[in-house]
Amino acid sequence: MTTASTPAKLTTGTLVAGCFAVMVAQIGIAIPATLNGLFQQDLHPIGSQLTWISDAFLLPVAVLELTFGVLGDLFGRKRLMLVGGALLAAGELVSATSTGVYLLWVGQALAGLGAAALFPTSLSMLAAGTDHQHRDRARAIAIWAGFLSAGGFLAPLLGGITATYGSWRSSFAVVALLAVLTALISALFAKDSSAPEGRSLDWGGQITLAIGLFALLVGVIEGPTDGWGSLTVVLAFVIAVIGIALFIAVERRTRSPLLRLELFRNRRFAIASIVAVVGMFSFLGTAYATSIRLGPIQEQAPLRTSVAFLLLQGPALLMIPLTSWLLHRVNPRWLLGGGFAIMGAGQLYAATLPISDGTLTALIVPLGLVGIGFAFAVCSITASAVNTVPPHFTGMASATTSLLRDFGFTLGPALVGAIALGRAAIGLGSALPGSGLPAAQVAAAQQVAAEGGPLAVNGLPPGAPGSAAHDLAFNALGHGYSIGYLVCGICALVAAVLAILVLHGGTAEQEESDSAVVTATV
Repeated sequence: MTTASTPAKLTTGTLVAGCFAVMVAQIGIAIPATLNGLFQQDLHPIGSQLTWISDAFLLPVAVLELTFGVLGDLFGRKRLMLVGGALLAAGELVSATSTGVYLLWVGQALAGLGAAALFPTSLSMLAAGTDHQHRDRARAIAIWAGFLSAGGFLAPLLGGITATYGSWRSSFAVVALLAVLTALISALFAKDSSAPEGRSLDWGGQITLAIGLFALLVGVIEGPTDGWGSLTVVLAFVIAVIGIALFIAVERRTRSPLLRLELFRNRRFAIASIVAVVGMFSFLGTAYATSIRLGPIQEQAPLRTSVAFLLLQGPALLMIPLTSWLLHRVNPRWLLGGGFAIMGAGQLYAATLPISDGTLTALIVPLGLVGIGFAFAVCSITASAVNTVPPHFTGMASATTSLLRDFGFTLGPALVGAIALGRAAIGLGSALPGSGLPAAQVAAAQQVAAEGGPLAVNGLPPGAPGSAAHDLAFNALGHGYSIGYLVCGICALVAAVLAILVLHGGTAEQEESDSAVVTATV
């Protein structure tokens, strides 16, 4: 077994296994977005239940990536790849056989456990095989990031085709088969690596982190439904603050922390971390808003919905040669800043689109810009974080980068859903009394909205009590998710400004000096 202290050349088999694993994990994350409309029609989720389908997968990814990074360092990354593939397959099978929204949550959470192992482990294996080889590492990271986006590119096609000619359950069954194939490829072709020096499990850090992040999501997601001043939501935010504060306190005192806070003394690593959270929230918030716009609101078919996600995810795959070349030669702040600026322009454009426009051509420019910007940004974030730490902390840096990226992803559906649904509920509530509709229809619509929110009113079949308020709910939802696009655009521009004005540094070859700063503090 090779270790981080014994550099080994990256083998083709390891590269293939790592890239295929991250692609399948990303398919697992992205596929529910194409199917949100079918979930609404078939399972009739109410309130925040639709948002929880996405975040049930994302939460374990964000919470457990650091622990899986440690486990890979201790016991071997190849073994973690096998475990991750098996968990992902099991979770998708549970999802495929679910008959209600609660069992679907369970399946997605189990699949998220598998993805939590695959994301940091696949990147750590590639980084370990390119130790002290900046050109090879830049190329490997660009390929890895391209396959990550390829997963997002393939997920809507997979979801659209299987849902059209089968059902949404068929989509999860196909992902389960791909997860089994991931485990087989890793077992047959991947070369093992580890970095056990100074690493051990940090149960105190893991528990406090899990409590803090879960409570934060509960507060954000349930706020629009229960009310921001409700006891449940306020208590969730209080627990989140306490949990995160305890996590920081534990990490400062334990001998073998889950996350070495000293890593953040490196200015570029710290700024790249902030940019990762803000920028990735912006990207997945846009993807989530688009899925709700096309699915539950406009009720477009999954195959049509998949086209929008090709625009969002496709550029990163097609631009691998360009991003790899730029990553090795251009100052990271220009790639990060430029990428997020392009994303922001597309998101602000999307915010101006009327909800009544159901044509796909209207989405080509705004979503294409978001996809191109994401292609530049995602590679730059990963490379900046991994290249600024010494070799024996590669596993931790990789896991931390994945955690921050996926924490931003987790916040995307949660915050955008909360903002959009909250604003839509206010808009529908204020529009109903003066709508001129019969009193019985207004009362029925108000009752449905109180129980299931604006999406439930929008989804009422013709002739059902309250269905006359469909247009009001439709317009209120359109306005709410336009605000969601606006928030994402502002966040992308904030990330761009941070990267350009604060994130100073050179190309990948010049980053080695920063490692000395981290080494001196850890």
